[in-house]
Amino acid sequence: MQHKQRQHTKHKQKRRDMAQESIVPERAKLVISLIILQLCFAGFHIVSRVALNIGVSKIVYPIYRNIIALLLVGPFAYFMEKKERTPLTFSLLAEFFLLALVGITANQVYYILGLYYASPTFVSAMQNTVPALTFIMATALRIEQVNVMRMDGLVKVLGTLVSIGGATVITLYNGPPILNGTNSSTESSSKMQSWAWGCIFTFCHCLSWAGWMVLQAPIVKKYPAKLSLTSFTLFFGLIQFLCIAAFTERDPTHWQIVSGEEIFTILYAGIISSGLVIVLQTWCIQKGGPVFVSSFQPVQTVLVAGMASIVLGDRLYSGGVIGATLIMIGLYLVLWGKTAGARYQRQDKEETLTKHLLEGNTSSQECPTTVDIP
Repeated sequence: MQHKQRQHTKHKQKRRDMAQESIVPERAKLVISLIILQLCFAGFHIVSRVALNIGVSKIVYPIYRNIIALLLVGPFAYFMEKKERTPLTFSLLAEFFLLALVGITANQVYYILGLYYASPTFVSAMQNTVPALTFIMATALRIEQVNVMRMDGLVKVLGTLVSIGGATVITLYNGPPILNGTNSSTESSSKMQSWAWGCIFTFCHCLSWAGWMVLQAPIVKKYPAKLSLTSFTLFFGLIQFLCIAAFTERDPTHWQIVSGEEIFTILYAGIISSGLVIVLQTWCIQKGGPVFVSSFQPVQTVLVAGMASIVLGDRLYSGGVIGATLIMIGLYLVLWGKTAGARYQRQDKEETLTKHLLEGNTSSQECPTTVDIP
């Protein structure tokens, strides 16, 4: 009998060890994938700045990028989501058009202009304010409820204020340089930079990105086929960009790709930033959840700062570091608040369900007594 118990204990321990061994590699895969994801995002900032430095048109660049992205995402959406797509209506198409206007056209135009007038490190750091801006918009539209009497509500508000404070510091204060840059491209790129316009356009880019996420939430409920929704958004965004180009890019030479650098930057923007990133990010969210994925966003800023100094010769200022640190702290506070808020909601639902079950049992016990009264 004791021998059987020992064998049973050994089998249980072996199963536990195997489970732990399978969990660790899965977590390691997720972390490696998230680092690769942030590396792809960081590379996009650098590649886009290189494209601007070599003279690629600010309108033609996103048009080519969105064409490649649509060609990549469209076929997958068509074949993989046949059962998930709901019938199209004029109202849905109008919402897709609005989503494209905010999330594709305005978002990408302001991004390119912000990158043109500022620096990749600044743009990447400012993008960490998007969760806080999304929280403000969602609260204003009453999509998200905030209970300031509870810890999660207070932390979300505090995180938002810290993020905005960091954005203010990074905008108004440069401070002494920490990294002076490594090559002569600093002089040529600095001629394009106008800090005030860079701040304005980058902030508008972050607002557009936040607005796109807020608008997307109710549309996904009506149209749950996410890849198809992305394809429609890219399609309408492409039409909007072509309409803008009809007035701003009439010179045929601006549409010509004349060098290997231009080909590389456009292919990277389309294939890596709009193709691989979508697949990788979806997988990471499925495995780790949106909050865990969002928590790796600051890694991108660090990578961009290093890459911009090496590749572009950009300077890194102490004011930027202080502001970026505050924005990151604010980001983590907002993410913690959202996680805690979701936990409170689950607890409230469980308590409500338990209460209803108890009331149901009580009423079922009292029912026979009431029926038996003559």
